[in-house]
Amino acid sequence: METKDRLKIPRQKMPEQTPEQRIHNFREVPLGYTPELAQKEATRCLQCKKPTCIDGCPVEVDIPGFLKLIEQGEFVAAAKKLKETNSLPAVCGRVCPQEEQCEKTCILSKKFTPCAIGNLERFAADYEREKGDVEIPEILKSTGKKVAVVGSGPAGLTVAGDLIKMGHEVTVFELLHKAGGVLVYGIPEFRLPKVIVEAEVDYLVKMGVKVKTSWPVGTIQTVDELFQEGYHAVFLGTGAGLPNFMGIPGENLNGIYSANEYLTRSNLMKAYSFPEADTPISSGKNVAVLGGGNTAMDSVRTALRLGAENAMIVYRRSSAEMPAREGEIHHAQEEGIQFHFLTTPIRFLGNSDGWVTEMECLKMKLGEPDKSGRRRPIPIEGSNFKMKVDTVMVAIGNSSHPLVPQTTPGLELNKWGNIIADPETGQTSRKGVFAGGDIVTGGATVILAAGAGKKAARAIHAYLKTL
Repeated sequence: METKDRLKIPRQKMPEQTPEQRIHNFREVPLGYTPELAQKEATRCLQCKKPTCIDGCPVEVDIPGFLKLIEQGEFVAAAKKLKETNSLPAVCGRVCPQEEQCEKTCILSKKFTPCAIGNLERFAADYEREKGDVEIPEILKSTGKKVAVVGSGPAGLTVAGDLIKMGHEVTVFELLHKAGGVLVYGIPEFRLPKVIVEAEVDYLVKMGVKVKTSWPVGTIQTVDELFQEGYHAVFLGTGAGLPNFMGIPGENLNGIYSANEYLTRSNLMKAYSFPEADTPISSGKNVAVLGGGNTAMDSVRTALRLGAENAMIVYRRSSAEMPAREGEIHHAQEEGIQFHFLTTPIRFLGNSDGWVTEMECLKMKLGEPDKSGRRRPIPIEGSNFKMKVDTVMVAIGNSSHPLVPQTTPGLELNKWGNIIADPETGQTSRKGVFAGGDIVTGGATVILAAGAGKKAARAIHAYLKTL
């Protein structure tokens, strides 16, 4: 097809549940492309001689290659092309911010809407899984080298998937009782169905990766003991699972959660289906979520589905500074989420039984940009007001999990407690110890963690060849 004809094709919208439907269930909101829609969207790709979209992909997917295969109707081949560099395509197609990465660097984005790379990645991965055509890639001859991967989030799973293909023996150690890290405890079912994560983990297991769950490294075994046991290298991908709080009066009242606890109860423990599931969860009527990122959006949309009459985002900056994905904000707005911008809590008030009943807030104004590049919020004196709440989630960011760093002598950390590692190799201050993902960068995106895992896997492979 001629380029001029490709340019005439509009971007294909993915079908999704209506807001009226989805606020009453935890099923996935977008329904996925049909084969016809996928082929039509893939036809929009110009097959550039110098594909800048690849430059925007942290895991170096051959984007024009897999799009061409979809255009030709070779859907399983497209999935295999994706898996040459990305171990988690069904996950990344759903939760990665393509609008800030590959789609942002797509040539079409200069004058037109970019190719829907994320939607097509999801389509190809889903098609392969649903048709039962998943094949195990070539595994190189065993090197006799053993690698321990601590943490089964996107960084750890990527390291494991890449190293197993290189012929190394890989064991993943996971603190929780299910593998997947933030993919299983942090992201709701309506954004990332857990059967998708399980299928991606099963794929790695079929390749030969061993997974040990309910295995907190730092308690059962230290990093040094893993080396003593015969592992030749260790990758630390333990994430940023330590929630931050505001440190204001009343924060210990009942009904106030970290977003981590709230989402873990709902996602990992299936509390949304209580009493069928064993874990209960608060289903308040006036629910406030503090923060403006994806975790805040996940929390407030979960609360809405659990029966909140007023599900509110309380954010100290304006809508322009919100770090959440545009698509998630759009879905929240469609669902009736209330947004209170330029507002910050200063204390919580409770009843005689110790349950939160009100939140005293201040209005804010924006000053000059701070180190984040966003305009700094400044309190407006005398603007105090109170808001009725019976459930509050604090979603203002997370810190790195301290267990492994505290039990690994000689591992250098920065002032925030993150592991210091070379951004290109993941090498830490300890020989044979590599790290990547949120434990290094602080809370970031799934795809950036996977990209760090890919770089670390290459460096670990090179290191193992020297032994």
